[in-house]
Order: sequence, then C-alpha cells, then structure tokens
Amino acid sequence: MAKSRAVRESATTFSRLRQAHPDAHCELGHEGAFQLVVATILSAQATDVSVNRVTPGLFAKYPDAQSLAEASLEDVQACINKIGMFRQKAKNITKTAKMLVDKHGGRVPSTLDELVELPGVGRKTANVVLGVAYGSPEGVVVDTHVQRISQRLGWTKNTTPEKIERDLMKLFPRSDWDPLSHTLIFHGRRICAAQKPACAACSLTDACPSAFRAENVGRKPPRQRGKPAKKKGSKKKLAKKKAAKKKAPSTKKAASKKSTTGKKVARQKRTNSIARGKSAAGAR
Repeated sequence: MAKSRAVRESATTFSRLRQAHPDAHCELGHEGAFQLVVATILSAQATDVSVNRVTPGLFAKYPDAQSLAEASLEDVQACINKIGMFRQKAKNITKTAKMLVDKHGGRVPSTLDELVELPGVGRKTANVVLGVAYGSPEGVVVDTHVQRISQRLGWTKNTTPEKIERDLMKLFPRSDWDPLSHTLIFHGRRICAAQKPACAACSLTDACPSAFRAENVGRKPPRQRGKPAKKKGSKKKLAKKKAAKKKAPSTKKAASKKSTTGKKVARQKRTNSIARGKSAAGAR
C-alpha cells in the first residue's frame, strides 16, 4: 500500500530534524528504569535541569525501590525541596516505590497499563519509561515542545496532547515514536522557541508552513488578567426585566403612594367632620 503524501513529507522532515539534532536523547539523569520513573515523576511542571540538581543526592541515599520504600517522607522531602510541588512528589515517589516492592518485586513493569497504576505516573510518564528504558513505547510523548512544533510543521491541527499524540502515531511508525519526541524537544529548546523562534537559523524553513510567522502558531493563548467581564443576558430576557420593572412600582414609590392616599383620606374625614359640626350648629 502506497504511503500518503503527508506521511512521506513528514518522514523527510523528521529525517532532516534528526540530522540537525543527532544528540537528541532523554536529558533526565538516571541509571535504570527505577531511577528514570522517579526522575520523570519529579519532572512534572519542572525543568529537567532542576530535576537533575536534586536526583543525584536522592539516588545516592535511595538507589532502588526497596530503599526508597523504607525511607521517611520527611527525609525524601528534604532531598527534593528545591523543585516545585516537592511535598506531593515526595508522596508519589515513596508510594510508587512501595507499590513496586509489594506488587512487582521491586522492578519497574514494562506495560502501559501497569505503569499508569503507579502514583504520579500518567500516560506521558509511562511512555517515557517504555521508550527510554525498554525501547517499546506505546505512544508518543507529547510535551509542550512536541505540541508546539508538531502544530507549526503542520503535522496536526489539534490542540490537546491526546489528539496530537494520535495524529503523530498515524504519521510515524512505532520505531520513530521515542526518538521523535526527543528530537522535537531538542529542536524546541535550541531553535523553535515559543515566543521568539529562530527561523533564520533553522534548516527547515523550506518545509515549514509556519516559517517566519511561527510565533503566531502553536502558542497558548495569553492569560486573561483582571476581573472577567459580566455576562450579558439575551435581548428577550433584558426586555422582560424592563417590562417587569415598569409594571411593578418600586417599594419607595408604593410606600409614597400609600402615604399620600392616607393623608387625602384623613383630610377628607376632617372636612366632613367640620361640615357636620356646622350643620348641627345651624340647626340649633
């Protein structure tokens, strides 16, 4: 069966990207699958650089699942307190270590279904471990760099990681899934930045539909600051409200009207009383 034009073109572009970044690899420091899964859990909403600053000390004290499973939570927190959300991450990696010991004999499982059962491990983390440690990913790791560049290259029109991953899995064979993410990550860090992509220094401008306007493609929309605008109702609802206001007088108006009516009645009573008195006097 002949390959589609999109598949052929994306394969050619990826080949050129790999030539531009032949050293692309997972930059999380680790030795073995256990340390990789721990480092990947720690990397959530944190840079690889910041994770690599804390893991040497952590792994020196707790090099395997058994030792980390027996560690106190306070000690683990002290080892990783220089990265964001270190308290929650400390809970996740200690719980993961205990589950690995209790359920898997201290070894990291090699299937997606088993990996995502571990605390702090989602599909993305699981595929990092499967691709890097076992060479058998079950999908493409879609981080912010992969998402942005795959959109700029025209490989996907979707905006969510799940849908982007499906698009990339259709375009590329399984053997490319792991190196694809690493190569796009390196390209994103070195050339195709989010705000100021270096299109002039990129070797793919002839193949990139977003060249020299990439800053407008693949970026997250700016955050809305300040108070959100009040939602306006439909024209029919507004018309109904105005009509109701006209029909129903305000409390002040109603009170004022009631008071005026009462005064008129009192004056009329006094007038009638005076008239009756005069009438009675004349009769006498």
